[in-house]
Amino acid sequence: MPFSFPKIYPILDSSIIPFTGRAEFLRRLGGSLAEAGVSLLEYRNKYGSDAELLADAEALREALPVGKVKLILDDRADLIESAGFDGVHVDAGDVTPGEARRLVGRLKIVGTFGGSDSLVPGILSEPADYFAIGPVYVTTTKQTEKAPIGPSGVRKLREEAGPDAVLVAAAGITLKTAPEVLAAGANTVAVAAAIFRAEDPAAEFRRWAAELG
Repeated sequence: MPFSFPKIYPILDSSIIPFTGRAEFLRRLGGSLAEAGVSLLEYRNKYGSDAELLADAEALREALPVGKVKLILDDRADLIESAGFDGVHVDAGDVTPGEARRLVGRLKIVGTFGGSDSLVPGILSEPADYFAIGPVYVTTTKQTEKAPIGPSGVRKLREEAGPDAVLVAAAGITLKTAPEVLAAGANTVAVAAAIFRAEDPAAEFRRWAAELG
């Protein structure tokens, strides 16, 4: 049965993880997110060693059990099996979606960048399960030189993609702006700082879930 993408796609960036007590922090955070109803989570670590990524992955997988939460690893398709994760997100500069699919197999989730002001040429023919679009608004958690596209840009990309492609709108989305972004045609909104910079990320996720339904 195909995975049903939720409206909220939390992205946990390693910058919020403390250097000491790292595993315990992730177990507590992961457990609280699972209790809050998170069903899809991306872990992003651009600069850590393989050992750090795998240690973090082990703590997250322990707290967010298989069958309850889909865990996505940013960039590293080669570590999915070792991490015990459910999929990978790849962008320009990483392996291609086709290579990622070859590495992780047909049953794992593969996500990739789908476009900004317009869809990446040929992207819908790639073996990906979802396509990230944006930046929708200005973001501080991911470097990009692309101009924000706003809800009107999301609407344009939905028209280009057709009704069936899963579009994940990303960058700078807040609880106030999320309903408009979803109404413009995004299937889900990717959220990093707005949830994980909150004092209680699990409580903040619950607030988003209650608001967005």
